[in-house]
Amino acid sequence: MKAKYIHLLTIFLACFSFMTAYATVPPTVLSQNNTSIAPMLKKAMPAVVNIISQGELSLTNDPFLKRQIEQYKKYHKLPNDNKFASAGSGVIVDAKQGLIVTNAHVVIQAKTITVTLNDGRHFQAKKIGTDDSVDIALIQIPAKNLTALPLSDSNQVKVGDFAAAIGSPLGLSQSVTSGIVSGLHRSNLGIESFENFIQTDAPINMGNSGGALVNMHGQLIGINTALISASGGNIGIGFAIPSNMVNNIVEQLLKFGKVRRGLMGILVQTLTPDLAQALKIPNTKGALISQVVPYSPAQQAGLKVGDIITSINKTTIDSNSEVQNMVGLMRIGDTVNLTVLRQGKLLSFSIKTADPKTSEISGRLTNPYLFGVKMQNIAEWDPSHGYVTGIKVLAVNDYSPARTSGLKAGDIIVSANQKPVQSVNQLIKLANSSKDGLLLNIIQKMGAAFIVIK
Repeated sequence: MKAKYIHLLTIFLACFSFMTAYATVPPTVLSQNNTSIAPMLKKAMPAVVNIISQGELSLTNDPFLKRQIEQYKKYHKLPNDNKFASAGSGVIVDAKQGLIVTNAHVVIQAKTITVTLNDGRHFQAKKIGTDDSVDIALIQIPAKNLTALPLSDSNQVKVGDFAAAIGSPLGLSQSVTSGIVSGLHRSNLGIESFENFIQTDAPINMGNSGGALVNMHGQLIGINTALISASGGNIGIGFAIPSNMVNNIVEQLLKFGKVRRGLMGILVQTLTPDLAQALKIPNTKGALISQVVPYSPAQQAGLKVGDIITSINKTTIDSNSEVQNMVGLMRIGDTVNLTVLRQGKLLSFSIKTADPKTSEISGRLTNPYLFGVKMQNIAEWDPSHGYVTGIKVLAVNDYSPARTSGLKAGDIIVSANQKPVQSVNQLIKLANSSKDGLLLNIIQKMGAAFIVIK
């Protein structure tokens, strides 16, 4: 499968070809007695495989869109079917069981998965499980005499460390590129739901998806998954999923066939300098809780909107993405130990994550009007409406009463049942006291409107 990439404005650099010509092993990595990484690669490369996925895409059930697609294929003289064949890479992580890790997007919708080993052997693989939120898949082949790649502790990876990318870029199996780790904890890129990427300048191209990012010891530090490019080709900014995150997902896929994420029940945002000043907080470290889901473990434990999470399980928190990634990898029933700053005082909370399905049922029963709506308090300037104080809708679940009534992400709620609302808690209280529906006055891109949620 082609590696995913982010479209950016193309920047033409006169020295680009000169720079990329020297994207090799940094001289400081090599000692006088060791002028090659070939010995390391000789051990690592047999663990990296080529993957060919074949299947049929389920594009749409919309008859109008189907007709457009058919007309497009007819005009361009393309086969009138949705069959596909695409290439990617994978990494053997368990030689005895024949377990291979790759990207979920490499094997998505695949009916047949063919794995080609370093020694030329071919095997049909079966899919153990996938996790689209992190873009990890686990597949298995019935093979003997395999070589597995040992996993490194990705928490020990540092910017400046040597990194080599092994995979099948553009269908060229067993290709190696090298560089350094150029960034850590990259998030908010919009690639996956949970992002904590290792950034590298080791050239990564389409087809490298699911391949290995290794250190000087031939240990896996990440699974290559995406690149930033205007054309789909490498410009020296690639991303890999850290090995510790991969290991967590693999354990769950092997045990359950899917990832069983626990729910804590909070929505957070990064504490910016402006927010810190407005809240009269002396520092900007932490994540601000903007919503506590009613009847969730977080609410039952006593967390409140406005609390600032400074650490989780003794790990310092600097941004909302760190909270999302850490909690997102916890299983149902795991304990989360939080340190929270509230009105200048540090408080400790111990919360056990719940089954999202159980919380969903409770939410529908206790909060039928606003169930499935993620919100946060705002006070901001709007070009059309001036200074607006209210509640911003961040997301609305499909098929929820709010979505059916027309509430969308980006809407700003300014009143409920003809009473001004300035906080999520105030809105929830009004909603809970409503018996015949919830009347909302909202501000949308096209202007203001009233909607009724029943």
